[in-house]
Amino acid sequence: QVQLVESGGGLVQAGGPLRLSCTQSGRTFGIYVMGWFRQAPGKERELVTAISWSGGNTVYADSVKGRFTISRDNAKNTVYLQMNSLKPEDTAVYYCAADYTGRPTAVHRFASEYDYWGQGTQVTVSS
Repeated sequence: QVQLVESGGGLVQAGGPLRLSCTQSGRTFGIYVMGWFRQAPGKERELVTAISWSGGNTVYADSVKGRFTISRDNAKNTVYLQMNSLKPEDTAVYYCAADYTGRPTAVHRFASEYDYWGQGTQVTVSS
C-alpha cells in the first residue's frame, strides 16, 4: 500500500510563492509517476503537472506554465511543486497522486491513470 501526504498549503497574496511537498510512504520501492492535481469549488479535478520517475519528462497545464515547477527527490520519496506568481484563480485544494508504472520515463496526464492519492492541501490566493 502507498500513502501520500501533502504539506505546504496555506494562504498567500497574489503574486507570491508557495511550495508544496508530497511524501510517499508504505510501498516506496519501484517506479512511480507522480502528479499534482487541483480542484476548486464547483469545478472538476484538473491536472496541474506531472513528472516521470526519471525526472526527465514533465507536463504542465497551460494555465501554470512558466509559473509552476515540479521536481522530485526519489531518495526522499518526495515530490515538490514550486508555485510562483500565484493568482486568485489558483485557489483550490491541491492533491498529490502516484501511479506504479514500471516505466522510468512515463508521464500520466489523467486522474484516472493514478492509483494513489493524498488527502489534499488547501491553497488560497488572496487578491
